[in-house]
Amino acid sequence: MERRYANLALIYAVTAMVFGVFYREFTKFSEFTGQTNLSVIHTHYFMLGMFFFLVLMLVEKAIAFSDQGAGRIVAAYQFGLNITGLGFLMRGLTQVQGTDLSRGMDASISGIAGIGHIITGVCIVLLLLRIRKSV
Repeated sequence: MERRYANLALIYAVTAMVFGVFYREFTKFSEFTGQTNLSVIHTHYFMLGMFFFLVLMLVEKAIAFSDQGAGRIVAAYQFGLNITGLGFLMRGLTQVQGTDLSRGMDASISGIAGIGHIITGVCIVLLLLRIRKSV
């Protein structure tokens, strides 16, 4: 399991860097100088992706808390993180391109990011409860 967490940390580190470069180059190419949600994808993937899985790897090495149930929680966590990233990407692209959104579409994009955050948050709590139980 430690290797799996290390591999996931690496994948999310590369993903964070790709989104960081995309943000910088896309806004530069579009001559966009304002605030955009594209800027937070980079940090979310570094902290909630790379850093989170590095910490999980260290905790696994120390107390071996992972089992089949933990694997399902980690899968759901990744789903929530990537749904959040998708919401930020959709919001950021519409901001940079100056797209006028209907009220419903605007709420839908916010809802996607919100659902991703909720799933991610619930999974963090569930993993912390498992870790606490293993200590």
